[in-house]
Amino acid sequence: MSTPWQRYAEEHARTVDTMAAVLLFASFLLGSEITMPAGSQPSEAGPTIALAAVGCGALLWQRTRPRTVVAVGAAATAAAAGLGQLPTPLLLGGLMLALYRLAVVTDRPTARRFYFGSLALVVITAMVFAPSGVPWPLETISPAAWLLLPVVAGNAVRLQSAYLEAVHARAEYAERGREEEARHRVAEERMRIARELHDVVAHHLALANAQAGTAAHLSRTHPDQVHRILRDLAGTTAAALRELKATVGLLRQTDDQDLPLAPSPGLAQLPELTEACESAGLTVHVHVEGIPQPLTAGVDLTAYRIVQEALTNVTKHAAAEAAYVRIGWARDNVTLTVTDDGTATAPPATAPSAPAPAHGRGFGLIGMRERARSVGGAFAAGHRDGGGYEVTTRLPLYPGAPEPEGHEMP
Repeated sequence: MSTPWQRYAEEHARTVDTMAAVLLFASFLLGSEITMPAGSQPSEAGPTIALAAVGCGALLWQRTRPRTVVAVGAAATAAAAGLGQLPTPLLLGGLMLALYRLAVVTDRPTARRFYFGSLALVVITAMVFAPSGVPWPLETISPAAWLLLPVVAGNAVRLQSAYLEAVHARAEYAERGREEEARHRVAEERMRIARELHDVVAHHLALANAQAGTAAHLSRTHPDQVHRILRDLAGTTAAALRELKATVGLLRQTDDQDLPLAPSPGLAQLPELTEACESAGLTVHVHVEGIPQPLTAGVDLTAYRIVQEALTNVTKHAAAEAAYVRIGWARDNVTLTVTDDGTATAPPATAPSAPAPAHGRGFGLIGMRERARSVGGAFAAGHRDGGGYEVTTRLPLYPGAPEPEGHEMP
């Protein structure tokens, strides 16, 4: 956070540079009056004033041409030392400011080279042309220390500025990363809700349509069975309304943790699913192999939705009388296979990268494939050699675990 003085210096750089040049000009003239007690005072003031004007006047270009300003300042200071002036901090003020600006706007090697060059020029000139009786530390150690101070300060300011820029850049990168992650999560949530709505609507409406058609067909020949079918139809529509309410309720939920939501379905609800299909005229046979194991909520829901969508496709697209669901339990995965004995009228499996079929057909297979991949599973669907259609998916018991080698889907 900048101070008012820093903001003023940034907004009025030319004014600040002019004031600094005037003050250092006066300092240069004042420093030229300092001599040793036993030394002689330089007789002419004109050359000193001219050197002060040249060395300090060059400071007006310190922001645009820092190397040239340092070279001019070092030459003017060395010339003053050649006239017999002591290299005091007052005399070195202009050169010190020039070295500071150079260290701020350039790199460390450049500032080091100009420092040693300026120091050598001033010290050698002072030692050669200095009057007798001047202690050698005033001609060597003192200029070296005073000229080193602005170089160190300038390097520190430059490093601090670079650090603040790096922190700002990292903060901007992290903010962009958070925005990208938020957009990615929103897209994933939209896809998840879209799959849920598709599964609920497609399954229940397909069953309701089949049940209504069956009831209309039997109303003349077997009116005694119509009542049971209509009762099943009411149950199907009620279940659809419950699942739709639960799914849409997630969109409206904010911070209220007491909203009544129905539990997510899983393989435990498979008997109700098969019973609903049988009321629509499709006999479903379920065969379990292996020892059932507990599933996570995500995998359990995925397994149920895939079986539900597969049976819905059989009801809608295949002239089948029976469907077969096989659940194969293994040590680290569960394999679900749904087949039917109907004609090959089911839509072909559509790859996720392929264009969506017209009129919304084929999204069920895309949704099943996306569901399987979302938990690290594999999915395959296609016509059987002996007729009918087959949907096979393998889901890991522990999502996130790598797929074992040699277990690719056929």
